Order: sequence, then C-alpha cells, then structure tokens
Amino acid sequence: MLFYAALILATGVERLVELRVSTRNAGWAFARGGVEFGRNHFPFMVSLHTGMLLACLLEVFLLQRVFLPWLGWPMLVAALACQALRWWCIGTLGPRWNTRVIIVPGLPLVNRGPYRVLKHPNYVAVIAEGVALPLVYSAWITALVFTVVNLVLLLRFRIPVEEKALEFGLAQTVRNV
Repeated sequence: MLFYAALILATGVERLVELRVSTRNAGWAFARGGVEFGRNHFPFMVSLHTGMLLACLLEVFLLQRVFLPWLGWPMLVAALACQALRWWCIGTLGPRWNTRVIIVPGLPLVNRGPYRVLKHPNYVAVIAEGVALPLVYSAWITALVFTVVNLVLLLRFRIPVEEKALEFGLAQTVRNV
C-alpha cells in the first residue's frame, strides 16, 4: 500500500509541475495576444483531477483494496505510458501547451508528434490514466466514477471549447495570410 501511496503522491507532484509549466506557457501566450476560451469549466476540471487522486487513496485505504498482480502490474505500465504520452504532447506543443484553452491568433495548427495521428492525444492519456491509475491497486469505484464524470466533462464541455478555439485560431491565421 505504501508503494501505491507513493505513486499517487508522485502523480500529484507531476500535476503541480504541469501547472507550473502551464502558468509559464499562459504568460507566453497572453504576451503574444493569446485568447482564453472556456474559463468557467477549468476550476471544476482541476477539482475533478485532484479528487481522483484523493479518491484513489481513500478507496484503497478505507475499503481495504488489495493489489492484484495480474491487474496491478499491467495498469502500472499503462499509467506510466499515459505519463509518457502526456509529456510527449507537452514537448510537441512547447509553449503552446496549456491546461487552460488559450489560442494565440495567427499560429498554425500543430500537426507533428502525437498530433499527426490523434486530434486530442492528451485526452487519450487522461482517459486511459483515469482507468489505469486507480486500478493499479484495485480502486475500481474511483476508476468508474472518474471515467464517467471525466468523459461527460470532456465530451460535453472541454472538447467543444477547444474545437471552437481552434476554429478561431485558424480563422485568424487565414485572415493574416
């Protein structure tokens, strides 16, 4: 159980690093005329992701979940692969990556790295991690609830906001050509 607690803590620290990168990148974007979209859903998204980490620990400790090697080891590999994909996205977008939806008008769409294959690769990582991380230690309630709520948030709010922002950015790019 201590290994799992350390994994969740490390994931929380990684999220704080992401927020720091995001804050720096937001400054970069705003200095170049960046426009933010969908600001209202961001606090809920942060709360949801923080809640998932806490729920992982609470479910494991309060409901005395056990580590099942046949499930836990593959889920750990999947969770680590999600981190690799997330940081590939961050590296590919560079200063344009953000946890918020900020578009710098006039910049072309990124179509390299994981964006060559997927339109929203970071969300593939988020969804897969929401299943894998809790299941490392059999926290199936957390995996189920987070996945359902996260999918509703992504499909109903976040992805449409990003699509609208990308359309805005592309329209600005065409206008500047």
